[in-house]
Amino acid sequence: MSFQKILVAIDRSELGPTVFARAMELAQAFQAKLYLLHCLIVDTSLEPALPPLSSGMSDLGIYPHLVDQLTWDEQVQTQQQQAIALLQTYNETAWGLGLSTEFAFKVGEPGHAICETARDWSADLILMGRRGRRGLAEALLGSISNYVIHHAPCSVLVIQ
Repeated sequence: MSFQKILVAIDRSELGPTVFARAMELAQAFQAKLYLLHCLIVDTSLEPALPPLSSGMSDLGIYPHLVDQLTWDEQVQTQQQQAIALLQTYNETAWGLGLSTEFAFKVGEPGHAICETARDWSADLILMGRRGRRGLAEALLGSISNYVIHHAPCSVLVIQ
């Protein structure tokens, strides 16, 4: 079995560097291309709501929810910048070893984004980490790796 296109799901967990190191080993062994992907989960249920038009505070020129929204937007933008910086660092490391790489950053549900990207890029292998949830925690909170294993269009290698 030979892998020519390896999609690497990168996150900012402790396992991230290990997943990336294994991806580089496989890419070197198979002379494969790497596609580095990071997904940012934005929980819109935590996003500040817009103030009601009849709040009465607009007469005073005070919009506390607008300040909350600006803070929220800044936090999301900061997370995006950190994710892109992480991907660029990994990309430069791989290029330094002579590996062909691409990278992308997506906002949304990671399991779906990983599978969709693998399908669009025609990946032969998805390489990703696993946080180690088991039992009730996995049943209640779900598992990105479990989702990917069951929905991926190609082989999946999960690093623990």
